[in-house]
Amino acid sequence: MQNTTQDEALNPFPRYRIMREEQPVYFNPQYRFWQVFRYEDVQRVLSDYASFSSGFGGDQERDPLSASLISMDPPRHRQLRNLVTQAFTPRSVAQLSNRITTIVNTLLDEVAARGRMDIIDDLAYPLPVIVIAEMLGIPHEDRERFKVWSDAVVGASNPEGGNPQAEMSTYFLNMISQRSREPKDDLITALLNAQIDGQHLNQRELLGFCILLLVAGNETTTNLIGNALLCFDEHPEVMEQLRSEPALIPGAIEEVLRYRSPVQYMYRRAVSDVTIRDQEIRTGQMVLAWIGSANRDEAQFPDPDSFDIRRTPNRHIAFGHGIHFCLGAPLARLEAKIALTLLLKRFHEIQRVRDVSLEATGSDLVFGVKHLPITFRAATK
Repeated sequence: MQNTTQDEALNPFPRYRIMREEQPVYFNPQYRFWQVFRYEDVQRVLSDYASFSSGFGGDQERDPLSASLISMDPPRHRQLRNLVTQAFTPRSVAQLSNRITTIVNTLLDEVAARGRMDIIDDLAYPLPVIVIAEMLGIPHEDRERFKVWSDAVVGASNPEGGNPQAEMSTYFLNMISQRSREPKDDLITALLNAQIDGQHLNQRELLGFCILLLVAGNETTTNLIGNALLCFDEHPEVMEQLRSEPALIPGAIEEVLRYRSPVQYMYRRAVSDVTIRDQEIRTGQMVLAWIGSANRDEAQFPDPDSFDIRRTPNRHIAFGHGIHFCLGAPLARLEAKIALTLLLKRFHEIQRVRDVSLEATGSDLVFGVKHLPITFRAATK
């Protein structure tokens, strides 16, 4: 979407600040859509579904996400969300705590003796993929494909040959077909059995939800954990604080979400003519709401470019706002909390490997780095 340099991809925040000050509501003539940069406007665009629709009328055959929650408005959105919310209530998510702890310890066991690891490859990527795969009932041997597919969906990669979207759709349609014949104790079976006013989800809605869960569950948590280590690397005193006071970790995670938001923007479409800051947005025009900019807005956050793990209040909108607030937020927070707690407990003297340059994900949508190698000293048990 944007032609950005590697430096700007890793640090878009100065550009956001200029836009908030000079052109907070901006029409991009090249791509012919609007962009909003201030907290108040981003929040409105994300939550005012009567004015800004999440539906883009996409081709559901080619783009299953257009049949998912993320692309729906009420009343269908409310009905579908009520169905799937049960899997993500704080209570349901809390029940995964022991399993997540086991997965994290297993991943750390694999690298402990080496004194070196890649935070992304060895921890931040495999953790959410394993959790989501187990929730959906995906066989262990199929998990490797997930990274390729989800990276392609968010634009972080352009695989040569093949069509990741089509491959993913075919895979999940086969899984749905299997579960309809042989039900199991997993999320796909639960969704197959669920009903709204006596009606089951149709195949496209089932497929859209599976893909949304895979992509959102993978990319957000991976980059939340990676971005946390980037923040800690810039503020080494924070690592020691958190190691000595693990109770501060949830607050630190919220500040990471604000300071380096894993998702930088979301799209909406104007339902009718609407005015924001004297700019008239016409019916049908696209609006891009910059979450990453909103979370650095001086009008909402005192000293927004400071990383402060005790920041209170911290009303960031990293998980969106309103009816589309991220369904998987409790799960992402729990995975990050357990991963960071165990990492800091088990590994000391964590240092980023400086001779490996940081490389942005390659996606404007998803903010993080492709690799984050570190060295450490494993604590003796």
